[in-house]
Amino acid sequence: MVIKMYGLCRQLRAKSLPMRPESASGVWGFSMYSASMAAKMFSIILFVSLSTSGLTMSKNAVAQEPDAKHISNYVPNAKLVGKGMFSYYFWDVYTGELYAPEGEYANQPPFALKLTYQRDLEGKKIAQRSIDEMKKQGDLSADDSDKWLSLMNRIFPDVSEGDVITGIATKDGASVFYVNGEKADEIEDKVFTQRFFDIWLSDKTSEPKFRKKLLGSG
Repeated sequence: MVIKMYGLCRQLRAKSLPMRPESASGVWGFSMYSASMAAKMFSIILFVSLSTSGLTMSKNAVAQEPDAKHISNYVPNAKLVGKGMFSYYFWDVYTGELYAPEGEYANQPPFALKLTYQRDLEGKKIAQRSIDEMKKQGDLSADDSDKWLSLMNRIFPDVSEGDVITGIATKDGASVFYVNGEKADEIEDKVFTQRFFDIWLSDKTSEPKFRKKLLGSG
């Protein structure tokens, strides 16, 4: 982008300067003013572009680095199993990354699923969609459905592009959730943990292609 804008400014300067000088107070004077403005424009664009890039990199670093540490605390020798983009029709929703010991998913804890959102979503809709997907895996009692929905409504915030939610299934069968590197909650319920992560990892998932990507075979 910066290179293109620099080229544009050079073109503006070339067009502003005449082939021969007329008078200091005539076309030549106006041309020098235009060239000066073009140079200032380029300087401003360059500064804003570099500043924005730096802020974006800093934000991503702050959001992602703590997650890796938290994953390692629960998943020994955690390595990436697989990753992929989950899309709904034409919209990219989130990227998913599955981590397991030595990068080998054994269909049992411990492991971690990291979701980096690509668009804005309401937390209550994330929670409701999670319950709906759990029900697709098999029967779910009304009591469990209501209890788990209430828990997830408390855990999942409204998200924007770049936000990260990491779910960790511990070796004891609990679910630990982090939002942008900050611990959100822990649910000590083995049945919940199984049903929640089955949304993506069960062979009954509604998104088998995405499951293959997470397992490194898609």
